[in-house]
Amino acid sequence: MWIGVPSRYPNEGGLREIRDGAKSFDRSPDLGVTEFRSLGGGVTTWTASNAPRRYKLVWDAMLPEDVRHIDLLARQSYSFEPVAVLDPLSTNLLGNRQAEGRGSTTQWGVVPGEITFMATDTEPFRQVADVRVVPASGAAELAWVNPAWSYFPVPANQRVTWWSESASSPSYSPKVEGVYLHWYTRAKTFISSAVQTDTTRPLVAVSPANAAFMRPAVRLKATGLFPTGFAALSLGDTSASLLAGSRPIGEGSMAHSITAYRHAATPRDGAYRDIGLDLVEVTSSAAG
Repeated sequence: MWIGVPSRYPNEGGLREIRDGAKSFDRSPDLGVTEFRSLGGGVTTWTASNAPRRYKLVWDAMLPEDVRHIDLLARQSYSFEPVAVLDPLSTNLLGNRQAEGRGSTTQWGVVPGEITFMATDTEPFRQVADVRVVPASGAAELAWVNPAWSYFPVPANQRVTWWSESASSPSYSPKVEGVYLHWYTRAKTFISSAVQTDTTRPLVAVSPANAAFMRPAVRLKATGLFPTGFAALSLGDTSASLLAGSRPIGEGSMAHSITAYRHAATPRDGAYRDIGLDLVEVTSSAAG
């Protein structure tokens, strides 16, 4: 598991891999369902439009260098920014609706005037990108956007898989110039891109040593319609399972705030610490 502030360096609270397996791991969503009971006994429920997840993590005898990192984050010693939590077992870092090609168009990034969106079906609307203009560069880019940082946090030197089902479809692949993974520094400065023109298989690439963010994209070389469709962005090489028909749900890569922190010496060994950490997914945060 990686945890930290993506825009910081590792020794200043940035993403760090915690290799110790947690003693307990709970990532249950807060469904936000409120129940009202009438005098006649009938029940009405109200549900919030979002269901943020809460992490509850407990480690026994955590290594001192990992304790220092967690302590630094919890006390906000270097930054008041939200933190990222990247679970290596997550099979799709895209948002739930975003992975299905549904929902708000803010989940995708385009150059105004090159691509517009057409909604089909019923809410949550399935999005279709309408390429109106192919720029002088030869391709209009459709990018998948992270709601917290715009780009998706990524550890350095990490293998990543990117897959757009629409780009691989015989109906739409002739319009595709290639699938891309763009890499960015902690300051969100562009580094380089991994590209694959054979869209029949997922793009598997390794993030550069100075990468902190990534942005998956499809470049379209012809005007016309292109469904956002199913897509997956995963840590590790998941190409075999995707080609075998796996369609993992979008688990998201949200920003988190640390809401509780427990720090105690490990019984019978003061060199280690028993650590507890609670986090909640947030859409915004403020420090005072």
